[in-house]
Amino acid sequence: MIKPDGVQRNLVGEIIKRFENKGFTLVGLKMMSVSRELAEKHYDVHKDRPFFGGLVEFIISAPVVATIWEGEGVVAAARKIIGATDPLNAEPGTIRGDFGVSIGRNLIHGSDAIETAQREISLWFSESESLSWEPSLKSWLYE
Repeated sequence: MIKPDGVQRNLVGEIIKRFENKGFTLVGLKMMSVSRELAEKHYDVHKDRPFFGGLVEFIISAPVVATIWEGEGVVAAARKIIGATDPLNAEPGTIRGDFGVSIGRNLIHGSDAIETAQREISLWFSESESLSWEPSLKSWLYE
């Protein structure tokens, strides 16, 4: 998900381009305003932490762009493409390393495991909003 700061800073295309350039397939995409209920469900794992309220307020403050990506090793690779949570610790060449300024405005959320991705996809997308298709360049990416 491209967070409100990524949308407000006009980085949507740049962020999507990073995943496309890596060879991943975009199978779900939507721009949306996030309800408080969805934000609280999404960040449920942090509900007992002091920053929970701030996370929720931030994610509902402006539109986000939710995405679903497919490809071999997509979760692990996405974590590397995105970079460390704190942009000040993120490597150059990562999204957060190149564009991030502060931990509270770190541009993008990426699932940390396949199981987490499945849970989050079911929160953000209905089945009809996710496509199944095979790009013609797949044979040039995978053996």
